[in-house]
Amino acid sequence: MTAAPRPRVLVVDDNPEMARMLCDGLSDAYEARPESRGARAVELLSTEAFDAVITDLRMPDADGLEILAASRATSAERPVIVMTAYSAVDSAVESIRRGAYHYLTKPFKVDELRLFLARALEEVRLRIEARTLRGALRDRLGSGRLLGGSRRIQAVLDVVERVAASTVPVLLTGETGTGKGLLARVIHAESGRSGPLVVVNCAALPDNLLESELFGHVKGAFTGAATSRPGLFAEAARGTIFLDEIGEMPLPLQAKLLRVLESGAVRPVGSEREIPFDVRVVAASNRDLAEASRAGEFREDLLYRLDVVRIELPPLRHRREDVLPLAQHFLAEARSKHPGATVLRFSAAASDLLAAHEWPGNVRELQHVVERAVVLSRGEEVGPGDLPPWPDRPGRSDPATFQGPVVPVRRLQRRYAAWALEQCGGHRGRTAERLGVDAKTLARWLAPEEA
Repeated sequence: MTAAPRPRVLVVDDNPEMARMLCDGLSDAYEARPESRGARAVELLSTEAFDAVITDLRMPDADGLEILAASRATSAERPVIVMTAYSAVDSAVESIRRGAYHYLTKPFKVDELRLFLARALEEVRLRIEARTLRGALRDRLGSGRLLGGSRRIQAVLDVVERVAASTVPVLLTGETGTGKGLLARVIHAESGRSGPLVVVNCAALPDNLLESELFGHVKGAFTGAATSRPGLFAEAARGTIFLDEIGEMPLPLQAKLLRVLESGAVRPVGSEREIPFDVRVVAASNRDLAEASRAGEFREDLLYRLDVVRIELPPLRHRREDVLPLAQHFLAEARSKHPGATVLRFSAAASDLLAAHEWPGNVRELQHVVERAVVLSRGEEVGPGDLPPWPDRPGRSDPATFQGPVVPVRRLQRRYAAWALEQCGGHRGRTAERLGVDAKTLARWLAPEEA
């Protein structure tokens, strides 16, 4: 395997011996070039590639500030380290203001220079890597393969890009199925945090277990606590904790969460010791938390703590240009999941129906509808007959609008609901939510057909 090329460093000092001595001290890890003439160094920066520059500040023909300007003119990210005598510290501070990475006051040790040089090059590498990853991620998101490529979604991603690297709490709002969980993963991916993303569904855990799940517990804290457990805040150390469906958290636990967020420390159940944590908090809710607060169902002070940056995901019906690109993505996804599938595309009639539907279950509903169509279809195209008999479907009771075998609407409803119920593990509440219907409608769809 070929070794990676060593970083090239230009070392400029009007004392030739000083320039050579510094290059010798860097030679084991860098390809260092000495230069004793400032004007020549300016020329070199326009004709040769260097990864970093180390320059004296005061020189007769071109000083360190001129070299700094020449370096930034050809590469704004290239780090420049300035060397100066103690009497010229004010000028060194000015160089920092103009973009130098650091300054060293003579005399200094070569090891000190090596430390700052290595740190500067690593920061540049990480910035470039992060920008590349963000660009790749934005390309994926913008192409309609995940959230969509509409103007509304791009506006959401613009906000994400601005806040991801900070540590402020983010509150994601929007209807069920709009992609809040996916957006939380995007925020974590772009944050640069080294720890994991830990997801907590506040509605799925029983009230009496949620506190110990979040904050941990010590052995013997309650019946069944045979061992100590650190909790999900501890598991998310240096990462992100995603509190999904935060609006369903019981009020007593909301007060404890508020105290944790304000203090920056958790106290495991049964413990008298508080443990500091470094965790970014992202929360999500499909409820209007301000309305819930006015109704006494959600603490107003906790809402203020969580709602530092709010990002609202628009429903699919408000960005219809995303429907067909997302459907194509889900079609490819379903084909890979079901190897025996023969479907390759949507017919024009099916595409029209997909574009016209209101999508009360949003992106999640679209994903399930497409997978259902892939499973039911027997040809290379998804036709209208492979789509559910939605109430808003034009001509839904006219058999002529169906391609393929005519199946009674009632039977299709029951088959679709039964399939969705199976996908949700038999949980009727979750099934109704995913289908965008109420519990009574789901029960009616699942009822046996009358003889």
